[in-house]
Amino acid sequence: MATFSAIRIDRDEAGQRAAYVVMHDAELMNGDVEIEITHSTLNYKDGLAITSKGPVVRRFPMIPGVDFTGRVMASTHPGFHSGDLVVAGGCGLGEAHYGGLAQKARVSGEWLAPLPEGISPEEAMTIGTAGVTAMFCVMALERFGLEPTRGPIVVTGAAGGVGSIAVALLARSGWRVIAITGRQEEADYLIRLGAAEVIDRNEFAAPGKALQQRRFAAGVDTVGSTTLANILSQIDYDGAVAACGNARGMDLPGSVAPFILRGVSLLGVESVRPRLEMRREAWTRIARELDHAALAEIRETIPFSQALARAKDLIDGKARGRIVVEIG
Repeated sequence: MATFSAIRIDRDEAGQRAAYVVMHDAELMNGDVEIEITHSTLNYKDGLAITSKGPVVRRFPMIPGVDFTGRVMASTHPGFHSGDLVVAGGCGLGEAHYGGLAQKARVSGEWLAPLPEGISPEEAMTIGTAGVTAMFCVMALERFGLEPTRGPIVVTGAAGGVGSIAVALLARSGWRVIAITGRQEEADYLIRLGAAEVIDRNEFAAPGKALQQRRFAAGVDTVGSTTLANILSQIDYDGAVAACGNARGMDLPGSVAPFILRGVSLLGVESVRPRLEMRREAWTRIARELDHAALAEIRETIPFSQALARAKDLIDGKARGRIVVEIG
């Protein structure tokens, strides 16, 4: 019987733990496409799952990894054939269905997209769910009618995976990007990505007035809680914030004042549901609009053997940009 290596999260009376294991192909979950994985990533969700710091995993055992790219080994799906290079992200991977931190996966073909032309597997994982989420935020703001001529845009959690790619995408589109981070040592990195200004997150950490000085036309928020409440209070008339993360918390201790007195809108962005056409649009735009040099700046590539250790670093705030895992 064929086997493969994986990180597996198990739970028993002693608690939840993650370890490298060898599994049999027969243990793969249901799906109509089987893939040999070449690269995966460490997302914040993966860090929470591996370190047991958050209730991410919805069934046990579980292979974490919300992203992967690889080559189709076998398929009964009409859209994919043996040898095709594919990319996957979200869709419950690493939460309810075995994810990408393994040498093999079996998934629904409805969760896959062809690897975009001109993008290498390593670059695809530099983008991953974080990049798709960032592009979903850009698309949400565009649907709302916002454009760079309206004024500056703020990005919170800017040195993280979603934040880094959002900064690069927005700057490339002509926005004046104001980056907020708790790691001022990353200021030069953010400026290289295209940020015009870098602000310490401590300015937004404490509860503030319901309405504050109007500073931004729009925003992309990855952290939630008090930070998001303060950002909303500083958005100009008829502006909007695309909110996609909760790194600081799930709460929103703010006021309705920005909504009813300035016409500010809060646009929710989620990237878990398949929505294949929307994902393919996002991948196509990223491949066209994101600078390859920016991808290299954002990426740190590690071998599979280091993934468990780096997951803890990610949760401890000791990582920037995107951590790509070379499965091998």
